[in-house]
Amino acid sequence: MSESMVTVEEQADAAAEFTRGLVVAFGYDADVTTRREDDDTVIVDVSGDGLGLLVGPKGVTLHAIEELVRTAVQRQTEGHGARIHVDVGGYRAKRRAALGEFARSVAEEVRTSGEGRALEPMSASDRKAVHDSIADLDDVSTTSEGEDPRRRVVINPA
Repeated sequence: MSESMVTVEEQADAAAEFTRGLVVAFGYDADVTTRREDDDTVIVDVSGDGLGLLVGPKGVTLHAIEELVRTAVQRQTEGHGARIHVDVGGYRAKRRAALGEFARSVAEEVRTSGEGRALEPMSASDRKAVHDSIADLDDVSTTSEGEDPRRRVVINPA
């Protein structure tokens, strides 16, 4: 099928159906819903009890699930479909908030010491959360250094 033949709604339905199959394969009973974030972004939400295995340590399993769902949907659109994101139990918002809080505390240490600090390597989405949380602060700035998978954020005095 070409991109023009598969609507974003159809892609969202396909993403939800594939995700439901994965959830069942993991042995869970969970609700899978979709929502549009903007014109070409679909969020697949998985909710239920005890879904930690679907998230994995630092969201590694969740990231893998998201890649599988994207691949399944892209096969229908020849790789030109909507952006697909998967979230389990609100993990992404919780992770973003926790990273923001951590980054602001490190930024305060950098302000006090006057010395930059490199954070541990993290995924692109986690780096973005750190950059976004520091962007509005005075007296500190962020850069990313290194190559994936060892790419990290460095917080420096401004």
